[in-house]
Amino acid sequence: MELAQIWFSFKGRINRAKYWLVLLVGSAIFATILLGAIAAQSWALGILAGLLFIPFFVSSLAVAVKRLHDREKSAWWLLVFYLLPALLDGMANVAEDASLVFSLASFAVSLWAFVELGCLRGTIGDNQYGPDPLEGRG
Repeated sequence: MELAQIWFSFKGRINRAKYWLVLLVGSAIFATILLGAIAAQSWALGILAGLLFIPFFVSSLAVAVKRLHDREKSAWWLLVFYLLPALLDGMANVAEDASLVFSLASFAVSLWAFVELGCLRGTIGDNQYGPDPLEGRG
């Protein structure tokens, strides 16, 4: 699988190692540029960081989709893992008495997403989304 396909394709499956590698390298690049812009107080680097956010976000969605495919789940699960915690946090900000409940629910969904995408092994063998990315590795 070529590099651009790993980072930006929404088709196929990837294993946990490639998932973490893309997220860590992408985060390091983005953070370096953002911190450089802050330290230099440079509007040009700030604009560059803003522009780089777009491909970084697309890439994070692409690798998450492929990890879900590796777990034999639909990409629709991203709504649960990405959107639901944001909605629950928003509800926690407006709900006075139940804010702790909403915050804990948001944390629980985020923890579930972390385990599902980053920790659990994918389906062994081929599934409807493609061949096992670890096939032949014992």
